[in-house]
Amino acid sequence: MKKKEVIDHIVAWLKDYSDKSNTNGFVVGISGGIDSALTSTLCAKTGKQVICLNMPIRQHKAEYDRGLEHIAWLKEQYNNVSSYEVELTKTFQAMEEIFPEGIQDRLTMANTRARLRMTTLYAFACHHKMLVAGTGNKVEDFGIGFFTKYGDGGVDLSPIAGLMKSEVFMLAQELGVVDSIRAAKPTDGLFADGRSDEDQIGATYDELEWAMLFLENRQDAGQLSERQKTVLEIYTRMHKANQHKMNPIPVCEIPQELK
Repeated sequence: MKKKEVIDHIVAWLKDYSDKSNTNGFVVGISGGIDSALTSTLCAKTGKQVICLNMPIRQHKAEYDRGLEHIAWLKEQYNNVSSYEVELTKTFQAMEEIFPEGIQDRLTMANTRARLRMTTLYAFACHHKMLVAGTGNKVEDFGIGFFTKYGDGGVDLSPIAGLMKSEVFMLAQELGVVDSIRAAKPTDGLFADGRSDEDQIGATYDELEWAMLFLENRQDAGQLSERQKTVLEIYTRMHKANQHKMNPIPVCEIPQELK
């Protein structure tokens, strides 16, 4: 990968999109992970205004601290970056109090966290006439659908959705993103116990990238190891189950003769 050229390309794309939409810059949710760190840095390099939002909801301390470290580093590097912390724990607790207990399973409430954060991002974006920049990478957004519909999937534009996770790490290193974030296991930050993406998925991003490329290239599955077969099953199952996130919303077309 031509890292510097790819960085310049994404930065130019971001600036051009913002200019054409007559917006002032970008709002980015900071999770303490590599994707949001790279996205916010790329946005900052446009020279347009960038607001970084830290939105803890019973956040695991390590994730919270990494997010703060990244924001501090970014503000030191770029004078067009500002930040806010919006503590959403009480808001989340209020929803827990009014939701029936029967629907409060872990996944439902994790997705509710993501949707609270999306609402917060858009409040800032609307007020400041900015765009919400998505932080999903290619494997998450188009491979296994590892994001919350109308949560972290609710964005205006996706600057790193054309990058594999390994490429995200390469560009983050090129840009000097802090070591603590580059060394941390990827996590979606939606569970208080700090579980990693690998814990939830059952495969690493390197394995998922292999599966994605394997299927795209239509390679022969005859010589696969047992682990490769397992990873391929995980990828295929999640890709199929999450099509509703990756495809356009179905529209019931009314036949002309019924109008």
